[in-house]
Amino acid sequence: MQLGRIIGTVTASTKTPDLEGIRLLVVQPIGHDGKDRGTPLVAADTTQAGPGDIVHYTTSREAAVAMPVTFVPVDAAIIAIVDVVSIDGAPDGAVRAS
Repeated sequence: MQLGRIIGTVTASTKTPDLEGIRLLVVQPIGHDGKDRGTPLVAADTTQAGPGDIVHYTTSREAAVAMPVTFVPVDAAIIAIVDVVSIDGAPDGAVRAS
C-alpha cells in the first residue's frame, strides 16, 4: 500500500480532455509510521482529498485504470482517503489522519 499526505495543489491551464474536472494534488509519500519517505509527486485526485489528508495512491498502469475514464495519461492517482493505519505490535500503534 502506498501512503502519502497531501501537501499542495497543481494548477494546469490546459489539460487533456479526459482530465477536465480532475484535480491534481502534490503528495508526499509517507511510511506506515507517518514519516516522510522519498520525493513528492503529483497525482490525479479521484476522492476529493484535501491538504493534510493521508491518502492511498497508486502508480503506473493502475493509476490510469483508477480514473473515471480509463487509460487517462496519468502516472499516479489517489484512490482512497485513509482514516487510520493500525499496525499490530507497533510502538505507537497507529497513524491517524489529521
